[in-house]
Amino acid sequence: MEYRTLGRTGVKVSPICLGSDDFGDATPPDIAAKIILRAIDAGINLIDTGNLYAEGESEKIIGRTLKENSRRHQVLISTKVDHAPRKRGVSLDKYAPQMAPNTQGNSRLNILRACELSLKDLQTDYIDIFQIHRYYPEYHIDETLGALTDLVRQGKVRYIGCSTFPPWKVMQAIMLSEMKNYARFVVEESPCNLLDRRIENELIPLAQENGLGILGWAPLAHGMLLGVYSKEDEYPQGSRAAARGSFYADRITAKGIQVGTRFVKLAKKAGITPAQLGVLWCKDQPGVTAPLIGPQKVKHLEDFIPVLEMTLSDELREACDNLVPPGSAVANFHNTAGWMKGKLM
Repeated sequence: MEYRTLGRTGVKVSPICLGSDDFGDATPPDIAAKIILRAIDAGINLIDTGNLYAEGESEKIIGRTLKENSRRHQVLISTKVDHAPRKRGVSLDKYAPQMAPNTQGNSRLNILRACELSLKDLQTDYIDIFQIHRYYPEYHIDETLGALTDLVRQGKVRYIGCSTFPPWKVMQAIMLSEMKNYARFVVEESPCNLLDRRIENELIPLAQENGLGILGWAPLAHGMLLGVYSKEDEYPQGSRAAARGSFYADRITAKGIQVGTRFVKLAKKAGITPAQLGVLWCKDQPGVTAPLIGPQKVKHLEDFIPVLEMTLSDELREACDNLVPPGSAVANFHNTAGWMKGKLM
């Protein structure tokens, strides 16, 4: 397996990284621990989480597993400052009136608070990559970068990044860091799957030009690329849309399901599983450092591990482009980003 350089940091990461959004939720702690240890044994060296995944339980599972098994030194931990609390079936915008002031968002006050809580839950002295989970215009990027820089200088954080930010704001942050000697974003974590390819229009060229790593979330498009759904308003038991509803369900579209059906046939013809092809496609897109996989069971992880050493052929790349052309989208995985105004046709 060939490790990849994260942006311009010199840090090497595996070409597939482990996401943990389901740890403590769809995946119980004992199974999550087995997934973590098996992923490390397979050479996966970055675990991505967030302080609100499973209402904080994901971080706790990761921290406990790494400490009890003395594996902290073998992995990079990436976690995030919250953008809003999460509960099943409730959309993000419904939280704001219920929140106590200053307990979310990208202010200095909340960033410092969130970092201390994450360090405690992860049972670690430092966070390898600390990301701002979403962009909100009410928080000035200057204050956000200043707070993150202080955490880096204190040794509590090694690197900083952002998730699902608009490209222009990422570029502004990079320029401010150059001008004011702030810590610099080293990674942007964005939706990256065959059904929503819009990051190819601006974000990927920006990343390639400025040495920014890209981690791709939802490479299987919540199961649409696995043929899980037959209708856009019917969610099979166990699917993310059925389990969580809200903005997850809003991402399921009729066009996405149609493409998913053709994608499954394409994978079978190629002699690999649809899950493997979905992750492989994301892994080998220009400018992408690594996709984030989110296995709910150990057997799901075992299906992904062979992709670490696979390469997307030109024939398969062209076939995928024929399903959804570069830069376009048939499903909206930016629907939790208030800055994205473009709608699907």
